[in-house]
Amino acid sequence: MTDGSHDEGEDLTARLIADLARRGETVAVAESLTGGLLAAELIRPAGASSVVFGAVVAYNTSIKATVLGVDATLLRSQGPVHPEVAEQMAEGVRFALSVDGSPASIGISTTGVAGPGPQDGHAEGTVYVGLAVGDKTSSFALHLTGSRDQIRAAAVSEAVRILRAQI
Repeated sequence: MTDGSHDEGEDLTARLIADLARRGETVAVAESLTGGLLAAELIRPAGASSVVFGAVVAYNTSIKATVLGVDATLLRSQGPVHPEVAEQMAEGVRFALSVDGSPASIGISTTGVAGPGPQDGHAEGTVYVGLAVGDKTSSFALHLTGSRDQIRAAAVSEAVRILRAQI
């Protein structure tokens, strides 16, 4: 898998979007290190407009608190690269991007270090994907390698894979 969308000729993102549409599920995206790449991947397939509510690119740490509702004390004490931050981003974006008063049924987030080099004591390639589905919120730790662009692309690919596996 090279770009988050294909695995041995199969378009996993298109299948994911079709599956979510069939189930009546909706998705809201909160991104940091991926900077909009995950949202772009999720809206690439036809039919995405019935599934994807939108995205917040919370690249600046303060936006994670003010827009997504991530606990400011957690951000000050742990920084933005933390599993609980990923979880709170995923949960917060469901409500931040509510449509007609209804939150998205699924929130997904990415936060981490794309590099080059470490950041705030976290190695390059340290990524957390947050997932909020109904009342269950979880995070997934990734340890990715490669260039900055490769790490960001791999984070998108893994986020799609995680979402598909968890629904």
